[in-house]
Amino acid sequence: MTAVKVGTPDDYSAMDDETFRMEVRSWIAANYPPELRNPPKRLHFSENKVWYYKLAEKGWLCPGWPREYGGMGLSASKQLIMIEERERHGCARLNDMGVNMLGPLVIRHGTDDQKAFFLPRILTGEHIWCQGYSEPNAGSDLASLRTEAVLDGEEWVVNGQKIWTSLAMDANWIFCLVRTDKTAKKQEGISFLLIPMDTPGITIRPIRNLDMHDEFCETFFDDVRVPRANIVGQVNKGWTMAKNLLGFERIGIGSPRQSSNALGRLRLLAERMGAWDDPAFRERYARLRADLADHKVLYETFAERVRRGEALGPDVSMLKVHQTELFQRITDAMLDVAGEWSGAFGPLDGNRELNPTGLFIQARPSTIYGGSNEIQRNVLAKNVLDLPG
Repeated sequence: MTAVKVGTPDDYSAMDDETFRMEVRSWIAANYPPELRNPPKRLHFSENKVWYYKLAEKGWLCPGWPREYGGMGLSASKQLIMIEERERHGCARLNDMGVNMLGPLVIRHGTDDQKAFFLPRILTGEHIWCQGYSEPNAGSDLASLRTEAVLDGEEWVVNGQKIWTSLAMDANWIFCLVRTDKTAKKQEGISFLLIPMDTPGITIRPIRNLDMHDEFCETFFDDVRVPRANIVGQVNKGWTMAKNLLGFERIGIGSPRQSSNALGRLRLLAERMGAWDDPAFRERYARLRADLADHKVLYETFAERVRRGEALGPDVSMLKVHQTELFQRITDAMLDVAGEWSGAFGPLDGNRELNPTGLFIQARPSTIYGGSNEIQRNVLAKNVLDLPG
């Protein structure tokens, strides 16, 4: 993969939040490729690398990383502003597993050699990462994973399978949770291992979804040999590190962006299909709009905690549950309004804003990824409502 020159980020720490927001907004408007706004599908790296490289050249690729490692060193408040402004403009999601997950973990738990090797290559785009967590029988119950790594001299020998590996075909490295002690309790004996994707014994098999898109993959490991030094942190202590990665990510999953975008398109569709003058539809639309307004208030409650530098508790699971189910209800309405067009792939009249089937399909897995809503409700019941398990 082609590497790019990395810019030196300015220090934005002294800038007030509103001034910073306006600077981010204007720069994105001037530099984001217009043809990539609000894409109907998750883009491959070949499609969005121009945006990855622009952020890298600006020094804005890794807002949360410390400046000494090439990041912006932003507070949680300013990181949230950058997320909100990207969403506001309709920016496509990057191949961001290295930026958002692997990089922060290496900074916190990696050796000096690991930091020196991996972090610069994320910044240049030389290393594109994917995540090896879920398995066929270990999805929401991730601690039941069975992919194992057995130490053989100075190498780990890995055997097993991962599934739903997002954009694995674009990645040249994968970070994996592997079982390194089969005798330990299921949440123990798990380690965090870094594996080059071109290692002999790795097979990637794309999975086509209902939209005929190949975002997800199965990844197979057959006697894959990995250097002993590629473990991050302590052996058998990977579970705690992996859980820590999900903290700030949760508020992103609960952002109102998806539902807000879908509701705007629902109105356009209703006007196009002549449903806007139907009182029954107008009432349904009003209820969805009120639910979105409620969600924005809920989101702002958690966003304000982040701005104050407070840790997010288990109650943040409410955001994920409410947002994803609202997104599904809105796209259900889109399919009803679309009528006979609901069975067609692609936009109506060539207008990318009118793609009811595409949005409906996007909404289906939203209640599953990031921890299924059933699991999120269990988290809320146990840790917020103090109900028995």
